[in-house]
Amino acid sequence: MGRHSYLIALGSNRRGMRGSPHALLASLELNDIVSRSAIHTTVPLGPGTRSYANAVVQIETDRSPPALLAHLKSIEQAHGRRSSRRWGDRSLDLDIIGWSGGLWASPELSIPHPAFRQRRFVLAPLVEIAPDWRDPVTHLTARQLLARLDRKRARA
Repeated sequence: MGRHSYLIALGSNRRGMRGSPHALLASLELNDIVSRSAIHTTVPLGPGTRSYANAVVQIETDRSPPALLAHLKSIEQAHGRRSSRRWGDRSLDLDIIGWSGGLWASPELSIPHPAFRQRRFVLAPLVEIAPDWRDPVTHLTARQLLARLDRKRARA
């Protein structure tokens, strides 16, 4: 399949084995990291009660999207992630935002992540490391998607 670049969103809002959510994201080791955004503190989405630590990393790997998803799920579980209610508090959340192969669709995985365009906590760190990355659905850059979201929120 060859080497591919992936954009991975990182999130945590519950203390884990490595301490605070910020400490976890700062110390998280993912193989083949090319770049890493700063860690952002954000308000919870949905019923969560704790602030989140969010970041985005770019990695390069030979893994296919399903193989990378399985790998990320194993990392989440190793850090104490358990199945919980949607948008509930979690020790670690790893989502594939995009990849160099463009679109991917299967029952288990959609790339790009279906909701990333509405999530400032993903777009702001994404712009730090890949401002010119193009969403294969809208063909807008990460920078344009963030500006569009900010304008929409300013009007609301």
